[in-house]
Amino acid sequence: MPWSFKVGRLFGIDTYIHATFLMLLAFLGVTTYLRDRSVAAAVEGVAFFVLLFGCVLLHELGHAVAARRYGIPTRDITLYPIGGVARLERMPSEPRQEVVVALAGPLVNVVIAAVLFAALVATGGWQPLAAIGTAEGPLLERLALVNVSLVLFNMLPAFPMDGGRVLRALLAMRLPYARATAIAASLGRGMALLFGLGGLFGNPMLLFIAFFVWIAA
Repeated sequence: MPWSFKVGRLFGIDTYIHATFLMLLAFLGVTTYLRDRSVAAAVEGVAFFVLLFGCVLLHELGHAVAARRYGIPTRDITLYPIGGVARLERMPSEPRQEVVVALAGPLVNVVIAAVLFAALVATGGWQPLAAIGTAEGPLLERLALVNVSLVLFNMLPAFPMDGGRVLRALLAMRLPYARATAIAASLGRGMALLFGLGGLFGNPMLLFIAFFVWIAA
């Protein structure tokens, strides 16, 4: 894949990182250092981002492992600044199979969040949510909250996100597959417009997500 670098092979699946991901890491490290004038803060900021995308990688592996259960191999997994993409050789042949494959990724994040939450409670490391920010608070707590956010975000009915794929599969149980896909894609474009508006008046990252969802839908 252009501008992507192979970093390893997990469960027999080639794993790549896009060049823009590395650029974002460098940008994050530099801006954090300039803001705090602290090497330690810059390293922690980059480390948190790497751990976050480690969770994204596990999310994509969840899809791949579930797809393998139905005899569907995964070509590769690539990490981008806005998330990860697992390229399956083909889509599941039955709607119920697509539901399982789509839900497998968010389920991985649920497990990660639950394990981190249990560890924080057991060690007394849980802090009030009001004291938690993107770069503030215990690293593990921030990571747990990010995994919860990943679940909620990915389950939005915006095709081709996981929630949109679940919606398409549920529709395909009663409608022709092409019709179900068209409806899910239309809803995906509608969600992309909402992301775009949110990006204009709030988080600029939503603009990139809106562009990706619109094009993919």
